[in-house]
Amino acid sequence: MAGDAVGAPWSADRDVPALIVKFGHYPLHHGGVGAIRSLGRLGVPVYAITEDPYTPAASSRYLRKAFVWPTTGAEDPGHLVEGLLRIGRRIGRPAVLIPTDEEAAVLIAEHQEHLAGSFLFPRVDPVLPRRLASKQGLHELCAEHGVASPTAAFPRSYEDVVAFADRTRFPVVAKNREAFVRRRRPAVNGTTRIGTREGLLSLARDWGGEPGVVLQEYLPREDAEDWIVHACFDQDSSPLALFTGVKVRSWPPHAGMTANAYVVDNPELAGLAARFVRQIGFSGVIDLDLRFDRRDGRYKLLDFNPRVGAQFRLFENESGVDVVRALHLHLTGRAVPRGEQRAGHRYVVENIDLPALLAYRRSGYTTPHAPVRASGTELAWFAGDDPLPFLTMLARFVRPGAKHLCQLWRTHRRGSGTSTKRARYGVGERRHRRGRT
Repeated sequence: MAGDAVGAPWSADRDVPALIVKFGHYPLHHGGVGAIRSLGRLGVPVYAITEDPYTPAASSRYLRKAFVWPTTGAEDPGHLVEGLLRIGRRIGRPAVLIPTDEEAAVLIAEHQEHLAGSFLFPRVDPVLPRRLASKQGLHELCAEHGVASPTAAFPRSYEDVVAFADRTRFPVVAKNREAFVRRRRPAVNGTTRIGTREGLLSLARDWGGEPGVVLQEYLPREDAEDWIVHACFDQDSSPLALFTGVKVRSWPPHAGMTANAYVVDNPELAGLAARFVRQIGFSGVIDLDLRFDRRDGRYKLLDFNPRVGAQFRLFENESGVDVVRALHLHLTGRAVPRGEQRAGHRYVVENIDLPALLAYRRSGYTTPHAPVRASGTELAWFAGDDPLPFLTMLARFVRPGAKHLCQLWRTHRRGSGTSTKRARYGVGERRHRRGRT
Protein backbone atom coordinates (compact mmCIF):
# COMPACT_ATOMS: atom_id res chain seq x y z
CA MET A 1 0.00 0.00 0.00
CA ALA A 2 1.69 3.20 -1.18
CA GLY A 3 2.48 5.73 1.51
CA ASP A 4 0.43 4.11 4.26
CA ALA A 5 3.09 4.56 6.99
CA VAL A 6 2.34 1.06 8.27
CA GLY A 7 4.77 0.22 11.06
CA ALA A 8 5.84 3.83 11.53
CA PRO A 9 6.67 4.69 15.17
CA TRP A 10 4.13 7.52 15.16
CA SER A 11 0.42 7.99 14.64
CA ALA A 12 -1.89 10.80 13.63
CA ASP A 13 -4.65 12.20 15.82
CA ARG A 14 -7.71 10.39 14.51
CA ASP A 15 -10.03 12.60 16.52
CA VAL A 16 -9.17 15.63 14.38
CA PRO A 17 -10.64 15.52 10.85
CA ALA A 18 -9.35 17.29 7.76
CA LEU A 19 -11.19 19.24 5.06
CA ILE A 20 -9.78 19.47 1.52
CA VAL A 21 -10.70 22.92 0.16
CA LYS A 22 -10.66 24.17 -3.41
CA PHE A 23 -12.79 26.58 -5.41
CA GLY A 24 -13.62 26.50 -9.10
CA HIS A 25 -14.68 23.73 -11.44
CA TYR A 26 -11.85 21.28 -12.19
CA PRO A 27 -13.03 17.85 -11.06
CA LEU A 28 -9.96 15.92 -12.27
CA HIS A 29 -7.74 17.12 -9.44
CA HIS A 30 -5.26 14.45 -8.38
CA GLY A 31 -3.77 16.60 -5.61
CA GLY A 32 -7.00 16.41 -3.66
CA VAL A 33 -7.16 12.64 -4.16
CA GLY A 34 -3.60 12.36 -2.88
CA ALA A 35 -4.41 14.34 0.27
CA ILE A 36 -7.49 12.21 0.96
CA ARG A 37 -5.46 9.01 0.66
CA SER A 38 -2.49 10.35 2.62
CA LEU A 39 -4.51 11.15 5.74
CA GLY A 40 -7.21 8.53 5.24
CA ARG A 41 -4.65 5.75 5.34
CA LEU A 42 -3.70 6.96 8.82
CA GLY A 43 -7.30 6.71 10.00
CA VAL A 44 -7.92 10.46 9.93
CA PRO A 45 -11.52 11.34 8.95
CA VAL A 46 -11.22 13.28 5.69
CA TYR A 47 -13.86 15.49 4.10
CA ALA A 48 -13.66 17.36 0.79
CA ILE A 49 -15.46 20.03 -1.18
CA THR A 50 -16.34 18.65 -4.62
CA GLU A 51 -18.08 19.98 -7.73
CA ASP A 52 -20.51 17.07 -7.89
CA PRO A 53 -20.95 13.62 -6.35
CA TYR A 54 -19.10 11.87 -9.19
CA THR A 55 -15.59 13.31 -9.04
CA PRO A 56 -12.57 11.04 -8.46
CA ALA A 57 -12.12 12.57 -5.00
CA ALA A 58 -15.73 11.80 -4.06
CA SER A 59 -15.25 8.16 -5.03
CA SER A 60 -12.26 7.51 -2.77
CA ARG A 61 -12.77 4.87 -0.08
CA TYR A 62 -10.80 7.10 2.29
CA LEU A 63 -13.23 10.03 2.05
CA ARG A 64 -15.64 10.27 4.95
CA LYS A 65 -17.98 12.65 3.12
CA ALA A 66 -18.02 14.87 0.02
CA PHE A 67 -19.63 18.27 0.45
CA VAL A 68 -21.02 19.01 -3.00
CA TRP A 69 -20.62 22.75 -3.51
CA PRO A 70 -20.21 24.02 -7.09
CA THR A 71 -18.18 27.24 -7.09
CA THR A 72 -16.33 29.32 -9.66
CA GLY A 73 -13.74 30.90 -7.38
CA ALA A 74 -15.06 34.33 -8.33
CA GLU A 75 -17.79 34.52 -5.66
CA ASP A 76 -17.88 37.19 -2.99
CA PRO A 77 -15.41 36.21 -0.25
CA GLY A 78 -18.09 36.57 2.39
CA HIS A 79 -20.21 33.99 0.59
CA LEU A 80 -17.29 31.54 0.49
CA VAL A 81 -16.46 32.08 4.16
CA GLU A 82 -20.05 31.46 5.18
CA GLY A 83 -20.09 28.30 3.08
CA LEU A 84 -16.97 27.03 4.84
CA LEU A 85 -18.52 27.78 8.23
CA ARG A 86 -21.67 25.84 7.29
CA ILE A 87 -19.50 22.87 6.36
CA GLY A 88 -17.62 23.24 9.64
CA ARG A 89 -20.88 23.04 11.56
CA ARG A 90 -21.83 19.88 9.67
CA ILE A 91 -18.49 18.27 10.49
CA GLY A 92 -19.19 19.10 14.12
CA ARG A 93 -15.63 19.55 15.41
CA PRO A 94 -12.59 21.65 14.40
CA ALA A 95 -10.98 20.29 11.24
CA VAL A 96 -7.58 20.93 9.67
CA LEU A 97 -8.03 22.98 6.50
CA ILE A 98 -5.97 21.82 3.53
CA PRO A 99 -6.21 24.30 0.62
CA THR A 100 -5.28 22.91 -2.78
CA ASP A 101 -5.60 26.09 -4.85
CA GLU A 102 -4.54 29.71 -4.47
CA GLU A 103 -8.08 31.02 -4.06
CA ALA A 104 -8.65 28.81 -1.02
CA ALA A 105 -5.27 29.66 0.51
CA VAL A 106 -5.82 33.40 0.11
CA LEU A 107 -9.38 33.25 1.44
CA ILE A 108 -8.32 31.34 4.56
CA ALA A 109 -5.47 33.76 5.29
CA GLU A 110 -7.59 36.88 4.83
CA HIS A 111 -10.45 35.59 7.00
CA GLN A 112 -8.51 33.85 9.78
CA GLU A 113 -10.49 35.43 12.61
CA HIS A 114 -13.83 34.27 11.19
CA LEU A 115 -12.62 30.72 10.52
CA ALA A 116 -10.49 30.13 13.62
CA GLY A 117 -13.24 28.75 15.83
CA SER A 118 -14.30 26.07 13.36
CA PHE A 119 -11.00 25.09 11.75
CA LEU A 120 -7.30 24.56 12.36
CA PHE A 121 -4.75 26.15 10.03
CA PRO A 122 -1.36 27.91 10.25
CA ARG A 123 -1.60 31.54 11.26
CA VAL A 124 0.13 33.80 8.77
CA ASP A 125 0.30 37.47 7.85
CA PRO A 126 -3.14 37.91 6.20
CA VAL A 127 -1.74 39.75 3.17
CA LEU A 128 1.16 37.38 2.47
CA PRO A 129 -0.55 34.50 0.58
CA ARG A 130 -2.25 36.91 -1.84
CA ARG A 131 1.06 38.62 -2.46
CA LEU A 132 2.85 35.32 -3.03
CA ALA A 133 0.13 34.10 -5.40
CA SER A 134 0.40 37.35 -7.37
CA LYS A 135 3.06 37.29 -10.07
CA GLN A 136 3.87 40.93 -9.42
CA GLY A 137 3.84 40.51 -5.65
CA LEU A 138 6.18 37.52 -5.88
CA HIS A 139 8.53 39.38 -8.22
CA GLU A 140 8.73 42.28 -5.77
CA LEU A 141 9.39 39.96 -2.82
CA CYS A 142 12.16 38.22 -4.76
CA ALA A 143 13.80 41.56 -5.55
CA GLU A 144 13.46 42.66 -1.93
CA HIS A 145 15.15 39.54 -0.56
CA GLY A 146 17.72 38.87 -3.26
CA VAL A 147 16.09 35.81 -4.78
CA ALA A 148 16.59 35.40 -8.53
CA SER A 149 13.52 35.50 -10.75
CA PRO A 150 12.93 36.10 -14.46
CA THR A 151 13.07 39.69 -15.65
CA ALA A 152 9.49 40.95 -15.76
CA ALA A 153 7.31 43.88 -16.78
CA PHE A 154 3.84 44.79 -15.53
CA PRO A 155 2.07 46.85 -18.20
CA ARG A 156 -0.76 49.12 -17.13
CA SER A 157 -2.00 50.02 -20.62
CA TYR A 158 -1.83 48.90 -24.23
CA GLU A 159 0.76 51.60 -24.80
CA ASP A 160 2.94 50.00 -22.10
CA VAL A 161 2.69 46.69 -23.96
CA VAL A 162 3.77 48.37 -27.21
CA ALA A 163 6.72 50.01 -25.47
CA PHE A 164 7.71 46.66 -23.96
CA ALA A 165 7.42 44.95 -27.35
CA ASP A 166 9.69 47.54 -28.94
CA ARG A 167 12.55 46.98 -26.50
CA THR A 168 12.36 43.30 -25.52
CA ARG A 169 13.79 40.15 -27.05
CA PHE A 170 11.33 37.46 -28.11
CA PRO A 171 10.01 34.97 -27.21
CA VAL A 172 8.44 36.19 -23.97
CA VAL A 173 6.06 34.63 -21.47
CA ALA A 174 2.69 36.09 -20.45
CA LYS A 175 0.89 35.13 -17.23
CA ASN A 176 -2.16 36.40 -15.38
CA ARG A 177 -0.91 38.84 -12.77
CA GLU A 178 -3.24 38.00 -9.88
CA ALA A 179 -4.57 34.64 -8.71
CA PHE A 180 -8.18 35.73 -8.30
CA VAL A 181 -8.35 37.65 -11.57
CA ARG A 182 -7.72 34.45 -13.53
CA ARG A 183 -11.24 33.38 -12.53
CA ARG A 184 -13.03 36.64 -13.35
CA ARG A 185 -11.11 38.26 -16.22
CA PRO A 186 -8.28 36.01 -17.41
CA ALA A 187 -6.01 37.79 -19.88
CA VAL A 188 -4.43 34.51 -20.98
CA ASN A 189 -5.39 30.89 -20.41
CA GLY A 190 -2.30 30.35 -18.31
CA THR A 191 1.44 30.50 -18.87
CA THR A 192 1.66 31.53 -22.54
CA ARG A 193 4.79 31.64 -24.66
CA ILE A 194 4.64 34.41 -27.27
CA GLY A 195 7.11 34.20 -30.13
CA THR A 196 6.80 37.53 -31.93
CA ARG A 197 6.05 41.21 -31.44
CA GLU A 198 3.00 40.89 -33.68
CA GLY A 199 1.71 37.97 -31.63
CA LEU A 200 2.04 39.93 -28.39
CA LEU A 201 0.26 43.00 -29.75
CA SER A 202 -2.51 40.87 -31.22
CA LEU A 203 -3.17 39.28 -27.81
CA ALA A 204 -2.88 42.62 -26.02
CA ARG A 205 -5.73 44.15 -28.01
CA ASP A 206 -8.12 41.93 -26.05
CA TRP A 207 -6.69 42.79 -22.63
CA GLY A 208 -8.64 46.01 -22.16
CA GLY A 209 -7.53 49.34 -20.76
CA GLU A 210 -5.55 47.85 -17.87
CA PRO A 211 -3.91 44.53 -18.79
CA GLY A 212 -3.90 42.06 -15.91
CA VAL A 213 -0.72 40.36 -17.07
CA VAL A 214 2.95 40.01 -16.27
CA LEU A 215 5.36 39.76 -19.19
CA GLN A 216 8.50 37.77 -18.37
CA GLU A 217 11.71 36.86 -20.10
CA TYR A 218 11.67 33.39 -21.60
CA LEU A 219 14.25 31.02 -20.18
CA PRO A 220 15.23 28.74 -23.11
CA ARG A 221 14.45 25.11 -22.32
CA GLU A 222 17.72 23.93 -23.86
CA ASP A 223 19.57 26.05 -21.26
CA ALA A 224 17.34 25.26 -18.29
CA GLU A 225 16.22 22.57 -15.89
CA ASP A 226 12.95 22.67 -13.93
CA TRP A 227 13.01 22.01 -10.18
CA ILE A 228 10.30 21.81 -7.53
CA VAL A 229 10.29 22.31 -3.77
CA HIS A 230 7.54 21.15 -1.44
CA ALA A 231 7.72 21.91 2.26
CA CYS A 232 5.78 22.52 5.45
CA PHE A 233 6.88 25.25 7.88
CA ASP A 234 5.94 25.88 11.49
CA GLN A 235 4.88 29.18 13.08
CA ASP A 236 8.53 30.27 13.33
CA SER A 237 9.04 29.59 9.60
CA SER A 238 11.28 26.62 10.39
CA PRO A 239 10.91 23.60 8.08
CA LEU A 240 9.04 20.60 9.47
CA ALA A 241 9.50 18.73 6.19
CA LEU A 242 11.33 19.97 3.11
CA PHE A 243 11.76 18.16 -0.20
CA THR A 244 13.42 18.86 -3.56
CA GLY A 245 12.89 17.24 -6.93
CA VAL A 246 13.41 17.68 -10.64
CA LYS A 247 10.59 17.94 -13.15
CA VAL A 248 11.14 15.67 -16.15
CA ARG A 249 7.97 16.45 -18.09
CA SER A 250 4.96 18.75 -17.82
CA TRP A 251 1.76 19.18 -19.78
CA PRO A 252 1.35 21.32 -21.77
CA PRO A 253 5.06 20.96 -22.56
CA HIS A 254 7.49 23.16 -20.60
CA ALA A 255 4.82 25.40 -19.14
CA GLY A 256 2.12 23.27 -17.54
CA MET A 257 1.70 21.07 -14.52
CA THR A 258 4.03 18.25 -13.55
CA ALA A 259 3.45 15.02 -15.49
CA ASN A 260 6.62 13.17 -14.48
CA ALA A 261 9.18 14.02 -11.79
CA TYR A 262 11.84 12.52 -9.54
CA VAL A 263 12.96 13.15 -5.97
CA VAL A 264 16.52 14.48 -6.18
CA ASP A 265 18.58 15.74 -3.24
CA ASN A 266 19.56 19.37 -3.77
CA PRO A 267 20.92 21.01 -0.60
CA GLU A 268 21.57 24.32 -2.37
CA LEU A 269 17.98 24.59 -3.50
CA ALA A 270 16.63 23.47 -0.12
CA GLY A 271 18.71 26.14 1.59
CA LEU A 272 17.53 28.82 -0.83
CA ALA A 273 13.87 27.94 -0.22
CA ALA A 274 14.26 27.77 3.57
CA ARG A 275 16.01 31.15 3.71
CA PHE A 276 13.38 32.85 1.58
CA VAL A 277 10.50 31.47 3.63
CA ARG A 278 12.22 32.57 6.85
CA GLN A 279 12.76 36.07 5.42
CA ILE A 280 9.12 36.53 4.46
CA GLY A 281 7.78 34.84 7.61
CA PHE A 282 5.50 32.26 5.99
CA SER A 283 4.05 29.25 7.80
CA GLY A 284 2.21 26.28 6.33
CA VAL A 285 2.63 24.25 3.15
CA ILE A 286 4.35 25.57 0.02
CA ASP A 287 4.83 24.38 -3.56
CA LEU A 288 7.62 26.15 -5.48
CA ASP A 289 8.54 26.01 -9.16
CA LEU A 290 12.07 27.10 -10.05
CA ARG A 291 14.08 26.99 -13.24
CA PHE A 292 17.83 26.51 -13.12
CA ASP A 293 19.35 28.78 -15.76
CA ARG A 294 22.56 27.18 -16.99
CA ARG A 295 23.62 30.46 -18.59
CA ASP A 296 24.23 32.15 -15.24
CA GLY A 297 24.08 29.18 -12.85
CA ARG A 298 21.13 30.55 -10.83
CA TYR A 299 17.82 29.10 -9.68
CA LYS A 300 15.04 31.48 -10.73
CA LEU A 301 11.77 31.35 -8.82
CA LEU A 302 8.82 31.11 -11.19
CA ASP A 303 5.91 30.34 -8.85
CA PHE A 304 5.32 30.33 -5.11
CA ASN A 305 2.09 28.47 -4.37
CA PRO A 306 1.12 29.01 -0.70
CA ARG A 307 -0.76 25.70 -0.52
CA VAL A 308 -0.51 21.97 -1.18
CA GLY A 309 0.78 21.21 -4.68
CA ALA A 310 -0.93 18.67 -6.92
CA GLN A 311 2.20 16.48 -7.07
CA PHE A 312 2.98 16.56 -3.33
CA ARG A 313 2.78 12.76 -3.07
CA LEU A 314 6.06 12.56 -4.96
CA PHE A 315 7.70 13.48 -1.69
CA GLU A 316 7.85 11.49 1.52
CA ASN A 317 10.63 11.04 4.07
CA GLU A 318 11.96 7.81 5.55
CA SER A 319 9.48 8.14 8.42
CA GLY A 320 6.51 8.17 6.02
CA VAL A 321 5.82 11.91 6.35
CA ASP A 322 4.69 14.07 3.43
CA VAL A 323 3.71 17.76 3.67
CA VAL A 324 0.02 17.03 4.30
CA ARG A 325 0.82 14.63 7.12
CA ALA A 326 3.35 17.11 8.51
CA LEU A 327 0.69 19.84 8.55
CA HIS A 328 -1.88 17.65 10.33
CA LEU A 329 0.65 16.41 12.89
CA HIS A 330 1.85 19.93 13.64
CA LEU A 331 -1.60 21.49 13.96
CA THR A 332 -2.72 18.69 16.31
CA GLY A 333 0.25 19.23 18.60
CA ARG A 334 2.24 16.16 17.60
CA ALA A 335 5.90 15.96 16.72
CA VAL A 336 6.72 15.68 13.03
CA PRO A 337 9.14 12.74 12.52
CA ARG A 338 12.25 13.68 10.60
CA GLY A 339 14.06 11.65 7.99
CA GLU A 340 15.80 11.82 4.65
CA GLN A 341 13.64 12.14 1.56
CA ARG A 342 13.21 8.99 -0.55
CA ALA A 343 15.66 10.03 -3.26
CA GLY A 344 15.14 8.50 -6.69
CA HIS A 345 11.39 8.06 -6.23
CA ARG A 346 9.28 8.90 -9.28
CA TYR A 347 5.83 10.48 -9.68
CA VAL A 348 3.67 9.93 -12.77
CA VAL A 349 0.33 11.54 -13.67
CA GLU A 350 -1.11 8.84 -15.90
CA ASN A 351 -3.56 10.85 -18.00
CA ILE A 352 -1.06 13.52 -19.10
CA ASP A 353 2.35 11.86 -19.05
CA LEU A 354 1.94 9.94 -22.32
CA PRO A 355 1.18 13.03 -24.45
CA ALA A 356 3.95 14.86 -22.57
CA LEU A 357 6.40 12.06 -23.38
CA LEU A 358 5.56 12.29 -27.09
CA ALA A 359 6.01 16.07 -27.03
CA TYR A 360 9.33 16.01 -25.19
CA ARG A 361 10.89 13.59 -27.64
CA ARG A 362 11.03 16.46 -30.13
CA SER A 363 12.34 19.11 -27.75
CA GLY A 364 15.85 20.01 -26.71
CA TYR A 365 15.05 19.78 -23.01
CA THR A 366 17.20 17.52 -20.83
CA THR A 367 17.21 16.68 -17.12
CA PRO A 368 20.73 15.48 -16.32
CA HIS A 369 19.92 15.27 -12.60
CA ALA A 370 17.09 12.77 -13.07
CA PRO A 371 18.05 9.20 -12.06
CA VAL A 372 18.49 6.65 -14.81
CA ARG A 373 16.20 4.25 -12.93
CA ALA A 374 13.50 5.01 -10.35
CA SER A 375 13.77 3.56 -6.86
CA GLY A 376 9.96 3.44 -6.75
CA THR A 377 6.94 4.99 -8.45
CA GLU A 378 3.93 6.86 -7.09
CA LEU A 379 1.00 7.10 -9.49
CA ALA A 380 -1.27 10.10 -9.23
CA TRP A 381 -4.49 8.22 -9.87
CA PHE A 382 -4.16 4.47 -9.55
CA ALA A 383 -3.82 2.78 -6.16
CA GLY A 384 -4.52 -0.89 -5.48
CA ASP A 385 -6.19 -0.09 -2.15
CA ASP A 386 -8.32 2.68 -3.65
CA PRO A 387 -9.09 1.97 -7.34
CA LEU A 388 -12.31 3.94 -7.84
CA PRO A 389 -10.71 7.40 -8.27
CA PHE A 390 -8.67 6.02 -11.18
CA LEU A 391 -11.73 4.47 -12.81
CA THR A 392 -13.75 7.64 -12.26
CA MET A 393 -10.97 9.69 -13.79
CA LEU A 394 -10.98 7.46 -16.87
CA ALA A 395 -14.74 7.70 -17.22
CA ARG A 396 -14.66 11.49 -17.04
CA PHE A 397 -11.46 12.02 -18.96
CA VAL A 398 -11.06 9.65 -21.89
CA ARG A 399 -13.38 11.12 -24.51
CA PRO A 400 -13.42 14.86 -23.65
CA GLY A 401 -9.88 14.64 -22.29
CA ALA A 402 -8.47 13.24 -25.52
CA LYS A 403 -10.13 16.05 -27.44
CA HIS A 404 -8.73 18.60 -25.02
CA LEU A 405 -5.20 17.17 -25.21
CA CYS A 406 -5.36 17.35 -29.00
CA GLN A 407 -6.38 20.99 -28.80
CA LEU A 408 -3.47 21.75 -26.47
CA TRP A 409 -1.07 19.85 -28.71
CA ARG A 410 -2.17 21.83 -31.79
CA THR A 411 -1.76 25.04 -29.84
CA HIS A 412 1.73 23.98 -28.77
CA ARG A 413 2.69 23.06 -32.33
CA ARG A 414 1.62 26.51 -33.52
CA GLY A 415 4.17 27.93 -31.12
CA SER A 416 2.00 29.67 -28.57
CA GLY A 417 2.92 27.20 -25.82
CA THR A 418 -0.26 27.83 -23.87
CA SER A 419 -0.62 26.21 -20.47
CA THR A 420 -3.21 26.66 -17.78
CA LYS A 421 -3.48 25.43 -14.23
CA ARG A 422 -7.20 25.12 -14.73
CA ALA A 423 -6.99 23.26 -18.03
CA ARG A 424 -4.51 20.87 -16.48
CA TYR A 425 -7.30 18.97 -14.76
CA GLY A 426 -9.23 18.26 -17.96
CA VAL A 427 -12.11 19.89 -19.76
CA GLY A 428 -14.46 20.18 -16.81
CA GLU A 429 -13.82 23.87 -16.33
CA ARG A 430 -14.07 24.59 -20.03
CA ARG A 431 -17.58 23.12 -20.03
CA HIS A 432 -18.38 25.06 -16.87
CA ARG A 433 -17.37 28.37 -18.39
CA ARG A 434 -19.61 27.67 -21.36
CA GLY A 435 -22.53 26.94 -19.09
CA ARG A 436 -22.68 23.18 -19.81
CA THR A 437 -21.98 21.67 -16.40
